[in-house]
This record gives sequence, C-alpha cells and structure tokens, in this order.
Amino acid sequence: MQGAIFDMDGLLIDSEKVWQRVWRALAAERGVTLGETFSREIIGTGGEQARAVLARHFRTDEPEAILRACSARVRALEERGVPLKPGVHTILAGLRAAGYRVAVASSSPMEMIAHNLRVCGIDGYFDALVSGREAAHSKPEPDVFLLAAERIGVRAAECWVFEDSHSGVEAGWRARCRVVMIPDLVPPDARARERCWGIFGSLDEAWEAIKKDGV
Repeated sequence: MQGAIFDMDGLLIDSEKVWQRVWRALAAERGVTLGETFSREIIGTGGEQARAVLARHFRTDEPEAILRACSARVRALEERGVPLKPGVHTILAGLRAAGYRVAVASSSPMEMIAHNLRVCGIDGYFDALVSGREAAHSKPEPDVFLLAAERIGVRAAECWVFEDSHSGVEAGWRARCRVVMIPDLVPPDARARERCWGIFGSLDEAWEAIKKDGV
C-alpha cells in the first residue's frame, strides 16, 4: 500500500453533528419532520444523491436551495473551527513517516475543506484535496476516490480509504481501495462489514491494526 485517502466530516473532524443540527433546524423552519432514516441517507453524500435525499425528506422540488442554505450555515458555524476526532495526528504522522501519499476526498465544498484543515492545523499532512463537486458522480460512486488516487499518483488498489459513512464505504469499495470504517453517527450494517478491511472505534485503533498488518 502506498496511498491513504481520508473523508473529512465525521472522520477527521467532529462536524457531522453540526450538519445534522442544521438540517433539522431547516426542516423545522419549513414545518417538516425528518424521518428516522434521514441521517443515514444524507451522511457522506453530495451532488445528485444529496439532492435526491433532500427532495424526498423535505418534500421539495428545490433541494439545491436547501443544500446551499445548510452549507452556508455550517460554514458560518465552523469559522471558529471544529474539534478533531481522536487519533488524527497519530495516524497522519505515522502514514507520512512511512512514506505514504495522503489525500482528503470529501463531499464538502473545496473552500470548506481547505478552511477546516487549516484551522485544525492538519493541512500540512496532505498532498492533495478533492471535493466531491469536482467529480462526475458523488459517493457512493467511486469517482471522488479515483480522482484522489490520481492526484497523489497512486493506483486506487494501493490506497487505504478511511470513512465513517455507508455511502463512503461503498464508494471506496467500488474504487477497489482497501476500506477502513470508523463509524460516527451511523453504525455499520452487514453490507458495510462486507466491504471493509476493518471497522474500528477510532483512528488510533485503526492505525495500530494497520501497523500490525505491516503498514
């Protein structure tokens, strides 16, 4: 293995709770009650899939407006930064020391990715940043991970993918990467377990397992 590709929200930074809080505030303002499956369906998505989920749950024919409103509010809330998830510095420093090329591949807009990594002090670890908005298709399609692998100059099959969402796990698997899941708000299901090399409680635990596997 020569490359490592990380999701951002809910994986590197503890931001999914912010997104979920804003989604539900927007729904309440519109008199909408989001269903029990909303969190699982929206987490890790972007582009056409996110719009489809929003159209269904918000019962609207203008999901792009909902998506823009949520992104703007989350961006404002994250201006002061958000906490890092446990083990971020450990695994990133370890991978770089082992000679890995490292990327972020997130469904968030590029300006939000760059801002969050900079504010959290981890932007220096990465060789490339990829926004799902640059890819032809969003997760669970593999495009964003294939693009990230291309930008770091490593074959996708030689890359680890670190994800917290079901759609991200599926995208990594379809890209033929070796997938590690660190669940955040949504627990793994049987399909995710089939797709993953390993599922761990934190990035610290994942790094220990990867080192035992030979890095």
